[in-house]
Amino acid sequence: MAVDYTVIVVYLLGMLAMGWWGMRRAKSKSEFLVAGRRLGPAMYSGTMAAIVLGGASTIGGVGLGYQYGLSGAWMVFTIGLGLLALSVFFSARIARLKVYTVSEMLDLRYGGRAGVISGLVMWAYTLMLAVTSTIAYATIFDVLFDMNRTVAIILGGSIVVAYSTLGGMWSITLTDMVQFVVKTIGVLLLLLPIAVVKAGGFGEMKAKLPTEYFDPLGIGGETIFTYVLIYTFGMLIGQDIWQRVFTARSDKTAKWGGTVAGTYCLVYALAGAVIGTAAKVLYPNLANADDAFATIVKDELPVGVRGLVLAAALAAVMSTSSGALIACATVANNDIWSRLRGKVTGGPDGERDEVAGNRVFILVMGLGVIGTAIALNNVVEALTVAYNLLVGGLLVPILGGLLWKRGTVYGALASVVVGGLAVIGLMASYGILANEPVYYGLLSSLAVYVVVSLATPATDAAVLAAWRERLAGRSPELVSEPVPAPQ
Repeated sequence: MAVDYTVIVVYLLGMLAMGWWGMRRAKSKSEFLVAGRRLGPAMYSGTMAAIVLGGASTIGGVGLGYQYGLSGAWMVFTIGLGLLALSVFFSARIARLKVYTVSEMLDLRYGGRAGVISGLVMWAYTLMLAVTSTIAYATIFDVLFDMNRTVAIILGGSIVVAYSTLGGMWSITLTDMVQFVVKTIGVLLLLLPIAVVKAGGFGEMKAKLPTEYFDPLGIGGETIFTYVLIYTFGMLIGQDIWQRVFTARSDKTAKWGGTVAGTYCLVYALAGAVIGTAAKVLYPNLANADDAFATIVKDELPVGVRGLVLAAALAAVMSTSSGALIACATVANNDIWSRLRGKVTGGPDGERDEVAGNRVFILVMGLGVIGTAIALNNVVEALTVAYNLLVGGLLVPILGGLLWKRGTVYGALASVVVGGLAVIGLMASYGILANEPVYYGLLSSLAVYVVVSLATPATDAAVLAAWRERLAGRSPELVSEPVPAPQ
């Protein structure tokens, strides 16, 4: 294992080194939060693929393949579909807005009153997303070093918090590019063919497993529909995803670079399902399907390769964790704290170092994420809560703002509140993992948005005109003044 340990340690030290290098580039708010909006197609595609394909997509995707066969690809497949839809239909307009958060977009569209409430919902989503990614360190470090769960979470979380705090989005972008390369080599080019060969090839796999393992719809139509609601629509509106769109050099980069990343996700989805199916042939009686990834890596891969593939799993977790962390801190600082502070004091107290302020928020949020991850055990439940809140509370007002000019700020606020509360209440009633909360929460959010918007005065013509100018990319970026606090 010495060679494997060396590979992992070198990888982790490299992440910290890139954080230090990124710190030297992040000299302004734009550089720190959105990499100066300067990423070209290659780097944009790699980093976008890295953030959406995290531990759930890698370890969880293989686990679903172990449990359901090829149809286990659907969870990650719907993530890819969501990224494709975002890139083709919305990313160019989003990139031209030149904002930092989803809530700023809502304020621009509706007239400056939706920020704090929508920010709270988005903050809860990004926090739980960061927590679930951080919990996954325990699984990987347990395989590597037989490490205590708490120590593993602290070690992995501390590295991510360190490089994210140092260089912000520049550090995260650089590390994500490395993580994208490591994942591609480790999972697609090494683990996938080795797993299939060890299982005896596709012919042997078909002979040893039930036919439903090769049914593309074997996981069930209702499950696939729920994945589409949660993950495909979740990709359209998440702050962690939008913040990467904001890094694109141009709207064309956002569109075509995201399309490449989405296509990559579809390939990655199928690869995870095939690896999991091969693991089912090799280890038919695992107690937990999510152990399939770690088991096949530990028992079937040669020395050195094993370390690289485990580094790929670590890369998958770190990319999602760091992206969610900077999104969480950005929302907490720009959408909640800055607005509440402006409301109390009547505005900012003179000039302040915004890079230092955002750096402090990343550190504070990072420590909170590590502490929450230690206290929490169930990754699936935490992730489900995050996406239910996001889709149930924010999908309708965001897409409504982009697609329906009659939507009003009162409709948006009512939609966020009613949808969010409905999801929370229904999760308490039906159970966190039930499908009903997101179904009914989304329907109630849509109904309230339409009814309240039609019952209230249309959005001011000047606000809509300014919104159209920003969508067209003809209005300058507002970087020095905060969005007005709710009156």
